[in-house]
Amino acid sequence: MSEPPDGGNRKAEEKPESKSENPSESEGERSSTCSPEQTWRGQPIEAIHRGLHLFQLEHLGPVTPSNHHRVLYQTPIREPPDQPPRPHKAPGKWDSEHVRLPCAPESKYPRENDDGTTTIDSRWEMIERALLQPIETSEELQAAILSYNTTYRGQWEFRALHQLLEEELDESESRVFFEDLLPRIIRLALRLPDLIQAPVPLLKQHHTASLTLSQQQIACLLANAFLCTFPRRNTLKRKSEYSTFPDINFNRLYQSSGPAVLEKLKCIMHYFRRVCPTERDASNVPSGCVTFARRSGKPENQVDWSQSAAPLGSVPLHVDAAGTIEDEGVGLLQVDFANKYLGGGVLGHGCVQEEIRFVICPELLVGKLFTECLRPFEALVMFGAERYSNYTGYAGTFAWSGNYEDATPRDASRRRQTAIVAIDALHFAQAEHQYREDLMERELNKAYIGFVNWVVTPPPGVATGNWGCGAFGGDPYLKAVLQLMVCAQLGRPLAYYTFGNCQLRDDFHEMWQFFRSSNATVQQVWSVLRSYVQARDQKSIKPSKMRLYEFIKQELKKGGSSGGGGSTGGAAAGAGAVAAAASATPSGSQASGTKKKKTPPSVASNQARNLASGNQQSPDIFASQSSQDNSNSSQDQVALLLSDDEEANAMMMAASLEAKASDEPGTPAKANNAKGGGAPGGATRQLTLLEMLDTHYEQGQASKRPRPSPNCPKAGGQGPAKSRKENDEDVEASGK
Repeated sequence: MSEPPDGGNRKAEEKPESKSENPSESEGERSSTCSPEQTWRGQPIEAIHRGLHLFQLEHLGPVTPSNHHRVLYQTPIREPPDQPPRPHKAPGKWDSEHVRLPCAPESKYPRENDDGTTTIDSRWEMIERALLQPIETSEELQAAILSYNTTYRGQWEFRALHQLLEEELDESESRVFFEDLLPRIIRLALRLPDLIQAPVPLLKQHHTASLTLSQQQIACLLANAFLCTFPRRNTLKRKSEYSTFPDINFNRLYQSSGPAVLEKLKCIMHYFRRVCPTERDASNVPSGCVTFARRSGKPENQVDWSQSAAPLGSVPLHVDAAGTIEDEGVGLLQVDFANKYLGGGVLGHGCVQEEIRFVICPELLVGKLFTECLRPFEALVMFGAERYSNYTGYAGTFAWSGNYEDATPRDASRRRQTAIVAIDALHFAQAEHQYREDLMERELNKAYIGFVNWVVTPPPGVATGNWGCGAFGGDPYLKAVLQLMVCAQLGRPLAYYTFGNCQLRDDFHEMWQFFRSSNATVQQVWSVLRSYVQARDQKSIKPSKMRLYEFIKQELKKGGSSGGGGSTGGAAAGAGAVAAAASATPSGSQASGTKKKKTPPSVASNQARNLASGNQQSPDIFASQSSQDNSNSSQDQVALLLSDDEEANAMMMAASLEAKASDEPGTPAKANNAKGGGAPGGATRQLTLLEMLDTHYEQGQASKRPRPSPNCPKAGGQGPAKSRKENDEDVEASGK
């Protein structure tokens, strides 16, 4: 299976044909064909595995329940290997720190009576009554789902589900769904009180924590998502309780359109065929487990990239124009080019790298239930998910292509030895912003927290590609170097897949060889990258005349790196892995090569501009944002509402406003819609921060509101729950 040249990155929910052109490719850098005899450069893949067995090195330690690691099944596991572990039992909780399960006694919903009155009823009893009735058509399935989501009558129209079951599948296939598969899904969903007998914690921002579930428990939770039973997860209100969480109910997928949506539904239905037991046989129920580990770093533990003596040429590099991360990256840490809202557009019409991975490995979808959107210095590691489907194509040409039998061995904790890390890149509305020092540093820190290995043994290699490119506007030449720098700092080998871009493969390999011959260090290259920014800003070079790699070579040859200054006493490759692991642990111990974060001059200048226009920026790019930011002018009053990547996005916003000021002095960019557009008179209008946030997620779904202060009682997850009727009418019916 082949990936597209952009490496599979995208704007969540973006239509495939609307992808932005990769800035590197616009200059003719890409080669259209690759030699079939030799698709890779650098070192053989065996070197990336350090000459060891594919699964000899560990990604995570064994499952051990603790305050930072919640396990929803009984440990140690005493059941035979072919039987799922028994659920762990603990008192239920109905609060802002845990998933609000539809079967909880506190889950209430208004029921319409025949006489026109309404009474508050148990939501779970309503769900049971609706789903235990005969359901023989897609319209009846929609009606059943709407009976316990009455607020959305007249709003939800499951056109994709109707098209799949009434037009796409033949009559016999549709009959099998309603007579066999749907009853199995319903039976599994209604076992929720039996299979989930302990509170499911939310993996919230600013907290390093892990959650492990059995595959059987995941299947049950996903069956409920398929039937749209989770309360308080459908509203699009920006101040709703779960506004900073991804969506989990499948209603949006059912309402989407396009051929790829139907193919994603086929993948998910195939998954349920594989894992849902029949009435008489439960031998197909998977017996393994999956861990979701949220990593949240601290500003004081960030790496000081200007002090790192880690040699770039020491990183074993395998760069391949063919193959995919999931196929060729077996045994390595596989990078998910994530949206900050986990899964991106997987439950909508999005169908690129992250979305495809989530539908061929549907157990990843359950992470959307409990993972709050990622902050700039946070990542999510998903370990143990099984793959169930093959596929062909990509985006609009994506198609389910049959069953996949995952032969990946399990570890001692019954997890498939497949490690996937979700890291979200910045979306650059203007390509030149990505070369700014503060934004490059953000990407370095994001990759760093994702690539850190928490096991004392040597870390496995990293399998990645053009992270943040394509529709996100990233330059793959820059992103390749940044990820190489992080691997050098952490002592991790790197397998880089260019997804058909042979020119990038050859150029990156040549750059790596130059690093080896020149003994270039992270500190030196970081200094050159910063000077590249300055050169671009001073218009002394142009991309068409001096590309990034040529500039790096030229500066290193003439000793231009000395301008960066700083000591070379940073963490060296090899020792960096253990030290970095310590920096991200809950204990907060500081690693070698890390620093107490200070405000860089570029950030300070942005803050000055923001303050001048009424935008009160935190002095730390990883600190919490406190209040609504307003920008005033004589013509407009524009609220720049900051969300979970507000600091980094505000940097880009400041650059946009600065650029616009040269054309319209004193007038801020005006908020409009997510797709931007031309300004009056034909001038290209800069995207506002609000528009940038909309491009991260489907319009209306992102949290477009000021971030509360951490000491505010309503700060998301930082204080007590919002004031709500906890045990009365469901918020979805009363508060939307």
